[in-house]
Amino acid sequence: MPVRQSRNRSRRPAGVAAAVAAAALVAAAGSTAAAEPTPPAPAPAAPAHGPAAPAHGAPAKTPAFGAYLDYGPRGVARMAALSHWLGGAELRVGHTYLPGDRWSNIEGAPGFLDVWADWRTRKADRMLVLNVPMMERNEDHVDDDEVRDLLRQGAAGRFDHHFRALAERLVALKVPDTVLVLGWEMNGTTYTHRCGPDPEAWKTYWNRIVTTMRAVPGQKFRFDFAPSRGRDAVPWTRCYPGDATVDIIGMDSYDQPRGMSFDEQVKEPYGLQAHVDFAKAHGKPVSYPEWGLFRNGDNAAYMRRMLAWMDEHKPVYNTVTDYCPHGVWQCDDNPRSTAVYRSVLFGRSDEVEPTAPTPPEPTTPTPPTTPTAPPVPPVPSTVPEPPASCSPLELGDWVEYWLGGKLCMRLDWYARDKQRNK
Repeated sequence: MPVRQSRNRSRRPAGVAAAVAAAALVAAAGSTAAAEPTPPAPAPAAPAHGPAAPAHGAPAKTPAFGAYLDYGPRGVARMAALSHWLGGAELRVGHTYLPGDRWSNIEGAPGFLDVWADWRTRKADRMLVLNVPMMERNEDHVDDDEVRDLLRQGAAGRFDHHFRALAERLVALKVPDTVLVLGWEMNGTTYTHRCGPDPEAWKTYWNRIVTTMRAVPGQKFRFDFAPSRGRDAVPWTRCYPGDATVDIIGMDSYDQPRGMSFDEQVKEPYGLQAHVDFAKAHGKPVSYPEWGLFRNGDNAAYMRRMLAWMDEHKPVYNTVTDYCPHGVWQCDDNPRSTAVYRSVLFGRSDEVEPTAPTPPEPTTPTPPTTPTAPPVPPVPSTVPEPPASCSPLELGDWVEYWLGGKLCMRLDWYARDKQRNK
């Protein structure tokens, strides 16, 4: 693949130092809580820190996901709105980048990380993903000779104290379990922390940084080795520093170069399949810290296939890069891909994967039984019956009307009188 052009990402504008200072003022004013509006429809909480291996017989968990929305307080504030747009889907992953302009910012300047730490600590199941530059002047197009010299200085320990300061800062902010995407896209040409000029020095430098940060009391960091997809300037396998200092093997995978189908992105050398296979061979989980649209425009097929790929391979986390040209929520240029993204993730939480309900066995409906009516008793006659041994006298209707009925003359009077005289 030809060398990839810089994406000119807006996450670190030219005025980054001023933005960091503004973030510090926000933190000092105590307004970090206001940076995260309460989501209108919060989703249920999920297990902390990415999908753990399910217990035997337990259903698998859905992949944790989020989006890169902005590197500062606005990125935190926008997560609630994106969750609402996704029908209350739970965004458990907050993703930001340390400015790589100067060492003081790579150390985590006071105020910059506070709002992210506040968001992370509000719920135990959240995950903070932090991209960490390995060099200052990280996007200043430093030439290969200088990069080579800097890598060798790093390998000799010259910059250890900056990373110790960052580790101490994260522990003090109560986010010691942060996922650190250290020296991302090292196989390309965009960053000063690239691997190509001296892969051996780069690997030694990575190992020094990880060893230094792990030595800080209270830390529980996870280090994510995340090249860009494909060969790029150098095969990313040449930069792999070893299993002892890598916890996650990630990959930044955008829809490029122009004309490449998703199947080709899977099968290309150092592509998606090679990434999954490499991680499996090293006993590591995968992640996708950056992904999204790029050289092929509004590509709904890519969006659908990439989401399905992640559902299949269960990364620790994934975060779509959500600004133009890559994004789906903050970018109006990709309506078809936006519709796919929203339909797939709408209402999703990171709990047990939904399974199709088992339909009930079909049964032949039984016609309702008509209840048998109880026997109706006969209506008693309203015509008075004459007493036994009595013969009614026919006196006419007029007389019977006034008498209230017929007169009756008993025929057994003789027998009754004879009985009394005994």
